[in-house]
Formats: sequence, C-alpha cells, structure tokens
Amino acid sequence: MAADAAAGNPLMPDPWILRFEGFNPAEEGLREALCAVGNGYAVTRGAAPESVADGVHYPGTYLAGCYDRAESTVAGRVVANEDLVNCPNWLPLTFRPAGGAWFTGPPAEQALELDLRRGLLTRTALVVDDRGRRTRLVQRRLASQARPHLLALESTFTPENWSGPLEVRSGLDGNVANTGVARYRGLAEQHLVPAGQGVDAAGRLRLEVGTAGSPLRIALCARTRIEAGAGATLATECRTGWAAHLLTVDAERGRPVTVEKTVALHTSRDPAIGTPLRASTLLAAEAPGFDRLLAEHSLRWAELWRRCRIEADFDGAGPLHLNLFHLLQTYSEHSADLDAGIPARGLHGEAYRGHVFWDDLFVLRLLNLRFPELTRAVLRYRHRRLDAARRQAREAGLRGAMYPWQSAGDGREESQRLHLNPLSGRWLPDHSHLQRHVGSAVAYNVWQYYQATGDRDFLATAGAEMLLEIARFWSSAATYDRGRGRWSIRGVLGPDEYHDAYPWAPGPGLDDNAYTNVLASWVLARARDALDALPGYRRDELRERLALDALELDRWQEVGRRLHVPFHAGVLSQFDGYERLAELDWTAYRSRYTDLRRLDRTLEAEGDTVNRYKASKQADALMLWYLFSAREVRDLLRHLGYPAGHELLRRTTDYYLRRTVHGSTLSSVVHAWVLTRSDRRASWRYFRDALVADLRDSQRGTTAEGVHLGAMAGAVDLLQRCYTGLEIREDALWLDPRLPSALGRLELELRYRGHWGLVVAVDRGAATVSLREDRQDPVLIRFRGRPAFVRPGESRRFPL
Repeated sequence: MAADAAAGNPLMPDPWILRFEGFNPAEEGLREALCAVGNGYAVTRGAAPESVADGVHYPGTYLAGCYDRAESTVAGRVVANEDLVNCPNWLPLTFRPAGGAWFTGPPAEQALELDLRRGLLTRTALVVDDRGRRTRLVQRRLASQARPHLLALESTFTPENWSGPLEVRSGLDGNVANTGVARYRGLAEQHLVPAGQGVDAAGRLRLEVGTAGSPLRIALCARTRIEAGAGATLATECRTGWAAHLLTVDAERGRPVTVEKTVALHTSRDPAIGTPLRASTLLAAEAPGFDRLLAEHSLRWAELWRRCRIEADFDGAGPLHLNLFHLLQTYSEHSADLDAGIPARGLHGEAYRGHVFWDDLFVLRLLNLRFPELTRAVLRYRHRRLDAARRQAREAGLRGAMYPWQSAGDGREESQRLHLNPLSGRWLPDHSHLQRHVGSAVAYNVWQYYQATGDRDFLATAGAEMLLEIARFWSSAATYDRGRGRWSIRGVLGPDEYHDAYPWAPGPGLDDNAYTNVLASWVLARARDALDALPGYRRDELRERLALDALELDRWQEVGRRLHVPFHAGVLSQFDGYERLAELDWTAYRSRYTDLRRLDRTLEAEGDTVNRYKASKQADALMLWYLFSAREVRDLLRHLGYPAGHELLRRTTDYYLRRTVHGSTLSSVVHAWVLTRSDRRASWRYFRDALVADLRDSQRGTTAEGVHLGAMAGAVDLLQRCYTGLEIREDALWLDPRLPSALGRLELELRYRGHWGLVVAVDRGAATVSLREDRQDPVLIRFRGRPAFVRPGESRRFPL
C-alpha cells in the first residue's frame, strides 16, 4: 500500500516532498487524491494530463461550493441528489512524434513529486512509442495561490534518440461526468451541459458549460504556447464540449521543447466578474508565464507555512505537512467570499457527493488559532443557512433551527434515504438524517471562535442568533418523562452511526444519546451566556426579533439541567437501552474477517444487523472528552444532576475500546485525544494512525474518492492542542501539557485575540509562552489552573 508506517515513510524521506515511483494501476486513484493541487477556489486531482476516466485514472477538478441537483431511480423510487460537480477537465495534453500514435500512457518510467512547500506537482517520465522513439517528459503543475482563477501546466519534451516534428495536443474537455465513486454508478452522473466552445481572436481556446439542474455557468479560457523561438505552427480542433490546440514544432535529439498551458476559470457564482467567459478571457490574456506564476504562488505558500508553524521532534513531519497542505488547499482566503462550506472529503473527489457534514468541527478547532478569519467565513456560511435550518425544524414540528446532517448548496437536508451495501448488493434504508447533533457542532464552533478571538461583533451580528435558535430547537425537541422526572430527546442518532434503531422497535431512532443530550445541555447554557455577552441594546433587539421571553429562557434552564443521561455498569451509556444489547462474539468475528471496520455491512450481508450488538464504529460517548476537558465533562454532568467522579473517564474509555472497530478515520483522532489522560502510549499509537490515515489509505480504498479532511485536521490538532493541553475558555489560554514519551518537544506559533505572534513551546522540563512586541493587551495564561499574564515582548516559563 501507500505506506506501511509513519516512521521512516518511504514516500516522504524529505518531510516536504511526497514521492511516488513507477505506475501502479491499483494505487492510481490514491495517488491522484494525495497529489491534488488547489488553492481553496479550485482543486485538481493529480491525474496524468493524457489520462481519461477509465477505472484506473480519474481526472477531476472541483470548485468550492459548485453543486448540481439531479434525479435518479433507485430500487423503484425516484431520489434527488445534489453533487459537487466534476468540472470541465482543463488538463488534457498529449504528444507524439510525427507519424506515431498519441501518447495515452502509461509511460515506461515515471516519478511523481508533490512539493508541499511550494504547492507544485512535478512528473518526470520516459515515453517510448511503438517505433522505439524515446522522449523524456517533465511536467510541472500548479493551482495558483496568488491568482486563484489560474491553473497552469508546463510540459518539457526532450527527444533522446530521434529528431523530427513533435506534435502536441492541448485541450479543454467539457464532456465529463461524476463517475468517481463506484457505489454511486447507476445514479444520475451527467451534470455538465456544453454551452459553447471555440477560439477567440487571439487564438485562445474557450469553453463554456452549464449545469443540468442549476443556473451555474462555468467558463474556461486556455493559452498554449511553446517557448520563444521554437517556431511552432498552430491549429485548432473543436467539437461539442471540446476544444484543442494542435501545435507542431521541429524537435532535435537532446534539445528540450517546453510547452506552457495556462487556463483561466470562472463561474457565475464569482463576485465582481461580469460574465464568466469575459472574466476568463481577460485573465488568460494578462496571465504571466509559468516561472513568474510559480514565483508568486511560492511566495503565498511561504506565507501560509509561516502561519502554520509546528515544530515537533518526531519522525512524522512529512505526514503532518501533507495534512496541513490539503487543508489549506481546500479552504483558504480564496474560499471565504464564495459562500462555500468545508466538504468532509475536501475538494479531492466525489465521496459523500462533496457534502458538508459536521467535520468542520474538527477543522475549525485547528483554524481558530491559525486563520480565525477562515473560521468566521465558515460560520457566516452556516448563518446564511439559518433560515433553511429553521424551515427544517418547522417541518419536523419543532421550533428553532435544525441543521441538517448533510448539506450542499442551499442548506436543505441532503442525506440519502437509501444506501447501497456493496457486500450484499442490497439498497437499504438510510436513517442518518436523524443525526441532529450537527446543530450542537455549529453552536460549539461559534463559541470556540468567540473564545479564541473575542469577536463580539460577530457574536452580536450572527453568532448569538445561531446559538439561540439551536438552543430553542433542543428545548423544543425535549419531552418530559414523568416517570424519571427528567427530559428526554427521542428518535435521534449519535455520531457512532452503527446504531440507527432498537432491535425491538418498529421504527428508526434512539432515545437519549449521551453525546447528543450533554451537548444540548451545554448549548442551552451557552446561549444564555451569549445573550449576557452582548451589549444591552443588541440583546434586547435579538430577544424582540426572536420573540424570546423570560418564560422560554426559564424553560431552557429547566431542560438544560434535567436532561436524561443514561449510565450502566458504572460507565456512560451510548444511549438509553444500550445495556440491553447483546455482546458480539468478537473472537469468532476476528477469526473470520481480517478487517471489521465496516462491521455494519458485514453483519447485514449475513442477514444480521449491528443494531443488535454492543459494537461501535466510533464510540460517541467518548466524544464528550474530545470536546471538553475531563474537569469540564464532570462539571457538565454535575450540572445535569449526575455525580461524576474522576474514574468515569477511565472506565468509559476501557469499556468502549473493547467494542469499537474504528470504522471512521475520526475514531483514531478521538481515541488519541481521550487516552492522553490515561494511557499516553496508546494515545500516541492512535495519533500515528490518525496522522497517516489517508497516506496509508487505512480505510482501504476510500482515500481515492477524497481525503478525510476532519481526520487530517484532527491529527494536526492533537499536536497543537491535545499534547500541549491548550484550551480556550473563560477569556484565557489554559495550558496543561501531557507530552507522550515519544515526543520530546513541541513549538507552535499561534494567533489569539489579535496577537499574531504567540509562541507556545513545551519540552520535558517546562512550558514557555512568548509574545512578540506589539500594542495589544497582555494574554491571560492559566497554567494548570494558576493564572499568569504574558505581556507583548515578554516570555514566561512554567516549570512542569
């Protein structure tokens, strides 16, 4: 596979270079996802320019926020799906010595190098045609961080044993479809509709497409040129959805010929452009050459890496950089004004149809202390969909805002109602839309951003309104159980996802999921805190706008203090009734199957259901200790009236670890975090697993369909906040370092409440906090609870 271990990774002997040798059809999809280049506006997979979607290769370019809806007939039912659109392929470029066949791959030799420091993909190859003519090929590719609407490919051809005419074909292809995920095939996949192609007066290619179910328009303009003095002839070919340049140049043995292809791309969603075609034509006309583009692009990447500085003395710097690289490619300053969320699988493929889930919870915890302006943009994206969340709550007969489990363009629920089990071939009901906890994740993100930035303006204009409406939803969703004397939230799913119904019940949904209920209680309390943090007149305005009276606020307090949280055998139950489930014969199943990550599919294929067993994909009861410190969890439970001792975390962790198959990449992140407090060696093992989850393709084939962005960010955040013990609350930075034995030192440069140079360094002997000279206020540090101020220009050392 791609990697056997994080340590000594053969793909990354240089921690800034990802390298693949040769050609391996079984790994091409994985390589294309990992070698994608992008800038937050567009991401292009690392497919070879001469390739087509053929089951081995999958060229794909995805634009932030660009979705299209289409209907399909599945198991006799008409279903509508909104997909992140596979946009026109700007890459097509191939060549041939005159009289030969066009090169379609694979080459005789090949190496791919992704330079993470500069965001540059370089391919070196040897191509041998059917007459034995050998041509050395070097191709460099970038998606400009300086000019986000520009994509560029430079190809250098060096004949090794021949001379004569060299022909190059460089095209734009609008005849592409969404076929990148095998289990979606058979569903509607054609989203692009050709709307025009041709050549402009300056000889540049143009291509326009629309989308079948939306008003989206996409326009590309391409300039292809051979290095000065090469004396090429130029022709063009056009057909529906396709336009290409045909260049012919006299090539000499041993003398390189360089061809530059520069493509400008715009959509009708872009601000301040007029029409997409006009904007792309103007940009292509003024675009500089490849070397200047690369210099500008490299400068922007250098800025990004300075803001993401993490120095850690372990041998996983390569995967660490790779994870940050793909995060920065998916969401950047170029995403912020696009009304785009963070897709769970990045802009790297079509898994989950490019939908937005709760995974931004894992991403924003990292961004808050690096790029808070990006967190704010994501939260604004959520705020623009507040009315859609209100509409969903009303349709469910509830009040407030019910954010969907999956969303795409306009904020409606996009979760599937049927899904395919590839092991059994059966289409099954999908109840994942019952995961109501997404709203709590949105609320958590709002509050964490406010704590990290002190951005009272955002809280007043958007954040508090979201918090209040999510709190109102939870209050509305809770029903009173007179027998218990407590409130219950019924008919939901937790993040675990394996259990979507009781085996003894006729319908879907579970009652009193512990994670859901504790988070609901937290939201109800934070909503009141948000009101208190606002200026008095703004507080009154919001209460008037939302018709929020004292009676409703009293109900929030009552529900928030009396929600039912189930326990059994001295541990936190995943949901009410969990103790009634059967124990799975783990020994028998582990002897029969080498991989149980998709235990739900395995059991369904056997005619059984995971709903019958105490088995977890990812133990969501433990998620509470991922979001909050052990002390905070104890306080939350005590607030609800449940005595919670120091042993609860250890007992609960041990109980669920024995029953968890880690069917989600997020599971390793959560377990690494939770185990930091009880078993640092085990925590480090899970951290290493999380860090290389996509590099190793630990989910066996899923990375080819798109990276797991939440797990990538979560793994980095384990270094940034978990092992430093860094928390943001109560207007302070809390530090309680817990370095694993394999990690001797960490140093981070962060942004916090206007400070652009807060450095936290932790080693075996001490933690040190330093601030660059500035005119900002001092920062309150609570080192293991003890307060201390660090002033600009100061450095404070805290012995461990």
